[in-house]
Amino acid sequence: MRKIVILGGGYGGLTVATELLEERLPDDCVVTLVDRMPFQGLKTEYYALAAGTVSEIDIRVHFPVDPRLILKFGEINGLDLDQKAVYLTGHDPLHYDVLVIALGCVDRYHGIPGAQEFSTSIQTFSSSRGTYQQVNDVKPYGQITIVGGGLSGVEMASELRESRPDLNIRILDRGPSILSQFPGKAQDYVRSWFHEHDVEMRGHVNLSRLDRGVLYDKGQQIETDVTVWTAGIQPSPIVQALDLPKDQLGRLILNEYHQLPCHPDVFVVGDCASIPFAPSGQAAEAQGRQVAEVIHATFRGETPRLRKIKLKGVLGSLGKKAGFGVMGRTTLMGRVPRLLKSGVLWMSKNHLG
Repeated sequence: MRKIVILGGGYGGLTVATELLEERLPDDCVVTLVDRMPFQGLKTEYYALAAGTVSEIDIRVHFPVDPRLILKFGEINGLDLDQKAVYLTGHDPLHYDVLVIALGCVDRYHGIPGAQEFSTSIQTFSSSRGTYQQVNDVKPYGQITIVGGGLSGVEMASELRESRPDLNIRILDRGPSILSQFPGKAQDYVRSWFHEHDVEMRGHVNLSRLDRGVLYDKGQQIETDVTVWTAGIQPSPIVQALDLPKDQLGRLILNEYHQLPCHPDVFVVGDCASIPFAPSGQAAEAQGRQVAEVIHATFRGETPRLRKIKLKGVLGSLGKKAGFGVMGRTTLMGRVPRLLKSGVLWMSKNHLG
């Protein structure tokens, strides 16, 4: 019996599983999907869960039900690639013939003292629940500070403004402007939206330390009731612990087939993989489809022929009625990108890509 083990049921891992099952697998193959939760959480919507504008059930996606698929729930605490073993807390080792690592990412705190201890996160379903509790326990006219002016920080700030119009909301960034990776038109549009909706923006902020209720920027104290951290990510600690070649962001370096060069039976997708795209659910799904193609071709004894990955663009929301995005060379602003993002969410919930 050939054992295919997929670690992580997020965008990349679930795509590998569904793509493998859609095409006929050899009769001697079994697929095991390992995740800490009994469902996929739509991570691109965790900001809305944290802000309180959606319920948990709205961003859960059931895993496939298929006799060829084994679902195993637990916490992964280590890998032995030489012994082809996955170690889970409280379970016997799980052995594989083919392994797919799709473990996602965790927050990057950049070595700032107190950052992890005195901020809250939207990186996991569980941490987003905790952020919702903290944010919505703040009394009227309290202060919420969001560290990081990228896509996640902007969506968190705007969604929270819609959820809690009584709160003071600020967003901090090290650069001169929010959304530094987006075109100037998108930056201007979002800045205008923030001005209109009383979201404070501070640029050129270099935090040196966090304490309870206060952040330190070049000696200046910034008081806050709750701090939400969205200032960078890094691969899962399981991947960080692997003594293998990595890029500057700590992601595993792969060959053209998304395999570890020294372990061709191991594939890596998503935020743990060194690919020429910014981390996103879209990139992870595109990789996942190719990994499934490679596995199917290998089982048929064929050489995989992969097309170059092309992403469709990036969409962001400003509450439930406005949004922004980039599709090719076109910058989108207003109602249309928000509707498009809602459509993408619907497709994800229905396993339609």
